[in-house]
Amino acid sequence: MSSFETSRSLSVQPIWNDFSRKSAAPHREERLRGAAASAVAYDEQETDFGVVITGSDWSLSAVRRVMDLTLSFFGLVMFSPLFGILAVAVRFSSPGPVIFRQQRVGRMGQLFTIYKFRTMEAQPQPKGLSVTRHGDRRVTAVGRLLRRYKLDELPQLVNVLFGDMSLVGPRPKLPDHQHRQAQAMPFRPGITGAATLVFRCEEEMLRQIPEEQIEAFCKYKLTPYKTHLDFVYAERATFRSDLALMLRTAQVCVVRSKARPPQPSAIL
Repeated sequence: MSSFETSRSLSVQPIWNDFSRKSAAPHREERLRGAAASAVAYDEQETDFGVVITGSDWSLSAVRRVMDLTLSFFGLVMFSPLFGILAVAVRFSSPGPVIFRQQRVGRMGQLFTIYKFRTMEAQPQPKGLSVTRHGDRRVTAVGRLLRRYKLDELPQLVNVLFGDMSLVGPRPKLPDHQHRQAQAMPFRPGITGAATLVFRCEEEMLRQIPEEQIEAFCKYKLTPYKTHLDFVYAERATFRSDLALMLRTAQVCVVRSKARPPQPSAIL
C-alpha cells in the first residue's frame, strides 16, 4: 500500500506497517492461537488511547457538507443503472429484502438507520455473530462479490444525502460496539475513512481470531483502535486529504490491490 498523507503530514503508512509486522511477542500469539481460551481475558475493558475528540476546521465546516451533498447527489444519478442491476442480483440471490437496514451510531451518539445492499441470508443462524469474517457461510454468492468490491456500501450515498453520514469519516458503529468516546463525536461518520482504508482486509484478519473471542476482540480492542485512528485523521483533515482518501479508496476497491491482513496480535 502506498503512503497516504494529508497536507499536514498525517501518514497512514506507519500504522499499516505496524499492523503488518510478521512477528509478535510469543505470549501475544499464544493469546490468539492457544488452545486454552480461558487464557484470553479482555476483562470487558475498552482500550483507552486518551483521545480528545476534536475536528479540523474542514471536518466541521459547512463547505464539507456542501461537498457531501453535491458528490452524493451526482453519485446516485451516475450509479443509478448499477443500482438497478445490483438490486435484481440481490433479489434473486436469496429470499429477502434487497436493502439491509440497521441501527448505527452517528454524530453526538444519535442513532440512525444505515442502508446497504443485503449480502447475507435474510434469516441467518440464530447464534450468528454480529461481525463477519472471511468464509462466513451466511454470506450469499452475490454478497461475496458485493463485499469484495465494496458495492454493498453504495446505498449509503442516501445516508449522506439525508445528513446522517459524510463521504469521509469514522465508520458508524453498532450501538453495542461503539467506543465510549464516540458519544461525543462532533462530526458525521463516513462511507470511507482512515481506518476503513487501513482495515480493508478486516475480514481476513478476523479469521485469525477464535470464533468465541471475535465479539470481545472487536468491541474491546479493534473498535477503540480504529476509533483512535479515525479521530486522529479528523483532527488534521483538509479538503485535499479527503479527496485523496476517497480516490485511494476507489482505487483499491476497483483494482483490488493486494494487502496483507492486519495482525490482531499487534493491538492485543
